[in-house]
Amino acid sequence: MRLTLTAAVVLLAVPAPAQAATGQVVGNGTAASCTSEAVVRAVARGGVITFACGPTPVTIVMKATAKVRNTSARVVLDGGGKVTLSGAGKRRVLYMNTCDKAQVWTTDHCVDQAQPQLTVKNLTFADGYVADGEGGGAIFVRGGRLTVAGTRFVRNRCQPTGPDAGGAALRVLDQYHDLPVTVQKSTFTGGSCANGGALSSIGVSWDIRDSVFTGNRAIGRGANPPRQGTPGGGNGGALYFDGNTFTVRITGSLLRNNRANEGGGAMLFVSNDRTGTLAIEDSKLLRNPSLGFETKGYPGIFYIGSGKPRISHSTLR
Repeated sequence: MRLTLTAAVVLLAVPAPAQAATGQVVGNGTAASCTSEAVVRAVARGGVITFACGPTPVTIVMKATAKVRNTSARVVLDGGGKVTLSGAGKRRVLYMNTCDKAQVWTTDHCVDQAQPQLTVKNLTFADGYVADGEGGGAIFVRGGRLTVAGTRFVRNRCQPTGPDAGGAALRVLDQYHDLPVTVQKSTFTGGSCANGGALSSIGVSWDIRDSVFTGNRAIGRGANPPRQGTPGGGNGGALYFDGNTFTVRITGSLLRNNRANEGGGAMLFVSNDRTGTLAIEDSKLLRNPSLGFETKGYPGIFYIGSGKPRISHSTLR
């Protein structure tokens, strides 16, 4: 097994290309200088964003959602392992949507454009909340590219019911050229939403490496499509993947004690046209109850896709 990640998130260095980009610093060396307003301004300007909030860890309570402007080629938020961005149980923390004209519509093909490229690393996102019918309590992304590295997601939430809304931590749609979202060395704990107590997407591929998902919940009722008389939801305790052609690869990761009121206590994977593929390598899926249904022989997983899931050097129980 290559399962090496513990509760402590590994601090990741900014890649060389990002270091060469224009940089901004939130704060002047004190905790008091690291404000919600400063984060919102920095994200709107784009570039590489670091934090100078003093020598000890700091929590920045967001008074408004930080929104990426679609005119930014690249936005990198690097918390240096000391910064928590909190939605205080009231709001989403971070938002990027290439099809949102309020953030500037830069192409006539907003669902498939290369930029902005958003990276979040060495941060904690805590207590994000949204109930807008989409999901993404901590982060919502549509279009461009998303990378998550060395980041913790704690106690994020989104709306409790709905057949397809989800992603207490991350909701992702329409990545450029269908390239995968990369999640590495990150942890997702205590999230809850109608579906996908940690991650949720439609038609999006994922490459999830060396990450931990614990205590996440899909709390909707009625599945998708919803049973008569129910509001729908309850699928994918930690992970919810839906759409047509997409791929998911999970490597060196742990999914433990997640739960779904309906299908897939660990994950739901549904490729409607049966072309999508799921691979799980060097990973452990442990005690992820599916209170409604799951695929026989794959504890904690409900799967519809191309052939069978490819499971190697992994434990499912």
